Order: sequence, then structure tokens, then C-alpha cells
Amino acid sequence: MSKKAILAICIAVVIPLFFYMIARQYNVPMPGRFFPDSVVTKMKDGKEITDTIWHKVANITLQNQLGQTVSLDQLKGKVVIIDFFFTHCASICPILTRNMRHLQDGLKLKDNMKGVDTTFVQFLSLTVDPEHDSVPVVKKYADRYGVNSDVWWMLTGPKRTIYDFALNELKLGLQDSVSVDSNFVHTDYIALLDKDRVIRGYYHGTDTAAVARLADDLVFIMLEKDKKRKAPIFAELRPLMIPIILILLGTAIGIAYFSRKPKKTNTTNNNI
Repeated sequence: MSKKAILAICIAVVIPLFFYMIARQYNVPMPGRFFPDSVVTKMKDGKEITDTIWHKVANITLQNQLGQTVSLDQLKGKVVIIDFFFTHCASICPILTRNMRHLQDGLKLKDNMKGVDTTFVQFLSLTVDPEHDSVPVVKKYADRYGVNSDVWWMLTGPKRTIYDFALNELKLGLQDSVSVDSNFVHTDYIALLDKDRVIRGYYHGTDTAAVARLADDLVFIMLEKDKKRKAPIFAELRPLMIPIILILLGTAIGIAYFSRKPKKTNTTNNNI
């Protein structure tokens, strides 16, 4: 491999790492937290310290598209992405579901014997019309949109449970520019929860720019340091290893392809 090719590969890896190190060193703002429940004041080393206790989304138990009873409590340690839909919606829901599908597909960082790495994120879609959207109806909808049940649950259950979760736990009524009807929640908002089930962002799921921002914020939250545990830099970089390998492979293949020397063609001039 030529020196130029090696340099190109190094640049492809070093530049992303360089910006990550800057973000880590200079504390680039992370996605914010929403809805403080209380503020605790305590003394530490002779100094008064205030600590905000942020709203933690309560558990909810529903049925997924496979008919399994599932809950948020099963997703400990995972980042959670939540939206709302109903299967016979002809306006925002198809767009919202397709954009969620793009996020699902974009997060397939590892494929080992057709198994997808599902260790860090879970998608949840809750129907707001559960009287119509039974488990078989939701399953058919999920299959139509290519939903991977390993990483994405489409959920149905008691309407009161779902609406209480949307309005009182995710507090969607406080975010929507158009007032959310408590009798029929119909919004394109996607909510992002961190590993502690604290709300870290709301995004318009029909807006591609907002969805792209969600994808960026998801990466930041994945790399966010645990204040209670100081990890070495190489441990923090571990989640980046697979993307780095993919960048290396893609760059190497591209360089190899475009660096090919054209085949020489022999031309013979015949004088008649």
C-alpha cells in the first residue's frame, strides 16, 4: 500500500478521534435533562454542593408485537427512544415510523451470524388507539415497516396506562407546540431517555434534521461518563471501535479501488 493510502486511512480515523478528544477535554455540552423533581443541598469537604434530582420516568408494562408482556424495568442500562403511533394513521405516523426505521437500521453496528448488537439502545412505539390496535394488528404493522423485534417493541395495552405514561411521565403536553388532546394523543415527538430513564430530549420525528440531531445526541449519551466511576480513556473509546474498523475498511477498499492502474491496451497500426 502506498504512503498516500496509509496517510488517508490515518486521517479517516484520527480526525473523528481528535474531535472526540476535544469534546471530552473541554466538556462539550451534552444533551440536557428535563424536569427537575427536587434540589438537594449537602456539605462535601467543607463546601456546600447542590445536586438536582431529575424526573425519572416511571415503569410501564405493556404487550409487544409478539404478544410478550414487557416493561421498562427490563431495559436497565439501555438508552430508550420512544414515540407514539396508531396503525390506521394516514398522516404523520407512516413518516414517523419510517424515520424510526432509519434510526434502527443505522444503529446496526455489528452483525454476527445475522444477530444485531442490541446492548445499548431500545426503541419503543406505543399505540394511542389500543382499542383498535390489538397485538395481531400491531404485529402486521410492524412487519410492514421492517421492525426488528429484538431492538424495537411496538406496544399496546390499556389506554389509560398509555395515556398516563405519555402525559404524566414523558410530559408530552408540555412540549408540543400544538396542545396535546388528552383524549387522543397524536404527536410526532420522539423522546430520548438515558440509562437512568431521565428525559434527555424531544425531537420532531417527521423532521429529518431533528432525527439527525437525535442520532447525534444518542452517540453523546452513549459516551457520557458515569460521574460515580472514572473510566480510563481506552474504556471510553471502546464503543467507537466498531465504527473505526468500518471506517478503516471502507477507506482501504476505496483507496484500493481508485488507486488501480489502468490496464495498458496494445494498439497495432497496420499500414496497408
